[in-house]
Amino acid sequence: MTTVTPRPGVRSESAAVSVRHAGRSDAAALYRLSVPFVREGALRDRPAGVYARDAADFLVAEAAQGGLEGCVALRLRPDVHGRAAAVLYNFCVAEGSQGRGVGSALLRAVLGEATARGVSRVFTATAGGGELFLRHGFAPGGEEEAPPRWRARLDPARGSRVLVRSLA
Repeated sequence: MTTVTPRPGVRSESAAVSVRHAGRSDAAALYRLSVPFVREGALRDRPAGVYARDAADFLVAEAAQGGLEGCVALRLRPDVHGRAAAVLYNFCVAEGSQGRGVGSALLRAVLGEATARGVSRVFTATAGGGELFLRHGFAPGGEEEAPPRWRARLDPARGSRVLVRSLA
């Protein structure tokens, strides 16, 4: 079971990684971690400076010997009805770390963070199959209920589908 505490001390252990909040000093590593996923079309291209500006949105999975193995960002955005909701974005796990529980550790931690922040539903968009999200309680749909500012920025050319998870 993952134990998540409110900011600033989120920590989760899985497969010799710890999950923690990112800081501005992690911006370059966040950018480098994201580049391969941008190249394959799985993530939206963001300038390196955006990672420094938005570092507070990110949780990172850090290997015991150092180095980032994955990241995910959480941003609070009201849904179409003005209720407390959030979006997950820039979720990625380094190729050599996939299949070792790093993604699951990140998802458990970020969902715990969302719960601690009073979020009722979490939305994400994926250009892939979304199997990891589905295993963690997300379901397809919810576009019409999604935060309008976020939904408006989805690129239809990427073929992303919206997934949602209710938090009770």
